[in-house]
Amino acid sequence: MSGLVLKLAPHERLLINGAVIENGDRRSRLAILSPNANILRLRDAIHPDTADTPVRRVCYITQLVLSGDADPVAARQQILSGIERLSQALRDGDSRRQLSIATDAILAGQFYPALKALRMLLPREARLLAAGED
Repeated sequence: MSGLVLKLAPHERLLINGAVIENGDRRSRLAILSPNANILRLRDAIHPDTADTPVRRVCYITQLVLSGDADPVAARQQILSGIERLSQALRDGDSRRQLSIATDAILAGQFYPALKALRMLLPREARLLAAGED
């Protein structure tokens, strides 16, 4: 089976091409076979008011593409520029790997895997920002 496979928790919601879909009472797997479908797990969604850090801003732009609210071509350069800026600050090996995965995914037009890789950086960013406040 090719395409994106989502494992959904009971009552988990996601946005597919502008429609909100809610899973039933049991865990399930959903295979998305259409390559250009706009998909966003609502549990992963970042509210515009909380896109207030460098990683969150790049995630938010990526999310806008997945929700169908931003043109992929226009957003691509913004996302790549954001990833470049992040790579200057996040220099450890794991962060570099996640940024590389995100870059490769964006270049391939695969925004969901890019968002997944970028979200892996959120806890690290939170720790760095908290350490900077001390």
